Amino acid sequence: MTHVIQVAILGLLLGGVYALMASGLTLMFGVMRIVNLAHGVFIIAACYLAYFLFSGPGWDPFVSLLVTVPVFFVLGLLVYTAFFPRIEGSPRFGEMTVLLTFALALIVEGLLSFFFTGTFRSTDPSYATEAILIGDLFIPKAQLFASITSVVLLIGLWIFLYFTKTGYAVRATMQNRTAAQIVGVNVRRISTISFGVGMALAGASGSLLSFLFPFFPNSHWRWIAILLALIVLGGLGSLKGAVIGAVILAVAAAFVSDQFGPTWSPITFFGALFLVLLIRPQGLFGREARVG
Repeated sequence: MTHVIQVAILGLLLGGVYALMASGLTLMFGVMRIVNLAHGVFIIAACYLAYFLFSGPGWDPFVSLLVTVPVFFVLGLLVYTAFFPRIEGSPRFGEMTVLLTFALALIVEGLLSFFFTGTFRSTDPSYATEAILIGDLFIPKAQLFASITSVVLLIGLWIFLYFTKTGYAVRATMQNRTAAQIVGVNVRRISTISFGVGMALAGASGSLLSFLFPFFPNSHWRWIAILLALIVLGGLGSLKGAVIGAVILAVAAAFVSDQFGPTWSPITFFGALFLVLLIRPQGLFGREARVG
């Protein structure tokens, strides 16, 4: 029983970080219907920024959040303004966002590989290898601190969405883009801000990921595959679904890794993706599409 609790704790702690990573991706889809395949590579880019802030000025990865969050928010505003308004009116907007963000992911990956090579990197603050002992249980400090920070940021996102005027407009746009525009919401402005917020969450995720897992330019493909599985399980566009899906799959992956080895852990996410698409395509909290 102690062993089961131990594995569950490790899964829950990682689930908090996965939820933060997935929240930005599902926010973009919920507001703009953008399937952002470049989300993972921007998380890795944020890892590199946190790494060089750590190895240069000596900033702790948590302190680097003060840089990665605003930098990637501004980057998100620039990326959206530069690329997406041009295709807003397209009848194949969804498909075009897949192609556009796939190309963007390849470009950013190429730039990261050119400047930083394919060497594995990670930040190594003192707490990265420390743990808190509670009886027979041990709680890794790195995962604990990262999970707590993720929860705080997710609460901040919830407060933004439910207690600010801009947040009301974001949620209205997520529910019905056309109706929101009719009642006076500047949909393009809200879309730009939402993309910026999603990118800011990617920046925060990168700071936390930098000491949890080794990273290199090509590693974003692993993460985007996992994140897509999470948001499909929860329901595309559902922030609540993304959080719950992240926790469920992280715990399941922890037990699979414990029983069969870390190599088999990713199959949890892909297996869940297959089953959800087969049984309930709209996900746990998604709305079923209706025609007519």
